[in-house]
Amino acid sequence: MANAASGMAVHDDCKLKFMDLKAKRTFRFIIYKIEEKQKQVMVEKLGEPAETYDDFAACLPADECRYAVFDFDFMTAENVPKSRIFFIAWSPDTARVRSKMIYASSKDRFKRELDGIQIELQATDPTEVGLDVIRSRAN
Repeated sequence: MANAASGMAVHDDCKLKFMDLKAKRTFRFIIYKIEEKQKQVMVEKLGEPAETYDDFAACLPADECRYAVFDFDFMTAENVPKSRIFFIAWSPDTARVRSKMIYASSKDRFKRELDGIQIELQATDPTEVGLDVIRSRAN
């Protein structure tokens, strides 16, 4: 079903891969891209479980918008291993205005498709999705 605000549909693969990340931990991260010609959100890249946060950050294009999901593992102050699933709306200042508008108007509907998001981040430059920011939001 297309998003009323922007007319974007969500490809089934987006939800299926997210379920794999959430339930089976098959992936460390997923990068999603809106294909404007096809008017739908598609999976652009899947991060292997062994990949790091730096690998993920390197996949975010410098001048294009993306949605991303990252499964962040960390230790609590009590030494208990935990994990949080982050949804990141990446909209760099250098992206085209039209692209930023399409991503912004499609975000809430797309995010609702991914059941299990725990923390949301909106980022316009790499410092806003730095590992220190992720760590501070995870606790």
